[in-house]
Amino acid sequence: MSECARIIDVLKRTLKTRGMTYRDLAGKVNLSEASIKRVFAEETFTLQRLEKICNAIGITMGELVRMSAETHEPNSQYLSLEQEQLLAAHPALLACFYLLLNGRPSAEIQARLDLNDRELRSLYVKLDDARLAELLPGLKARLRVGPVVNWRSDGPVRRVYERRVKAEFLQSEFMGDGEALHFHSAELSEASAALLARKLEQLGHEFADYAKLDRDLPIKKKRSVALLLAFRPWVFSMFDGLKHAKK
Repeated sequence: MSECARIIDVLKRTLKTRGMTYRDLAGKVNLSEASIKRVFAEETFTLQRLEKICNAIGITMGELVRMSAETHEPNSQYLSLEQEQLLAAHPALLACFYLLLNGRPSAEIQARLDLNDRELRSLYVKLDDARLAELLPGLKARLRVGPVVNWRSDGPVRRVYERRVKAEFLQSEFMGDGEALHFHSAELSEASAALLARKLEQLGHEFADYAKLDRDLPIKKKRSVALLLAFRPWVFSMFDGLKHAKK
């Protein structure tokens, strides 16, 4: 994919994540909807027009270039088994790595984890040695992986933390602002189930797109959220209870 194509792909995905249509964008940059569609289709962006479109979408041209460069990499990736083992064995290191993945600066990492300079440097050195991050001057670190990491389903991080994460995440009535719980059960064909599974996978990719898009926002403009996707063959235990009751 050419650089122009990657930039246009990022613009389209950003429009989608912002919930904007070509018509919405046209109104913000004083062009007709047909003109906007033609610009995207023919890749005829002047720098001035590109800047206006970025401003309308709510990103800078620098962020656009960074996100287009990241399209060389998949939305998510797996760490090596050795890297996962290291993180699973050291909770503070895993927490530090997680905060780096979310774009948090060193000062906030220190405050969140109650670390002094020496302790933070020690964590950064461990991440550097594991090729998870690069230690930079001024007590800073730059990730070598990401921006989204998938943990192995049978890996050490999942084994250590999955039960705890599930229990804590589900300790809610999901009735508050910004909370949602949807549960559906039905009998589906294999083809329909496969299609639904692909849609759920796509939703996971869109979640990763949002994370990439908002990664460099100021801390005050974002909050930590989690998305739990679950899908499997399942029969409600109530039916077994009814069946046994008749015997």
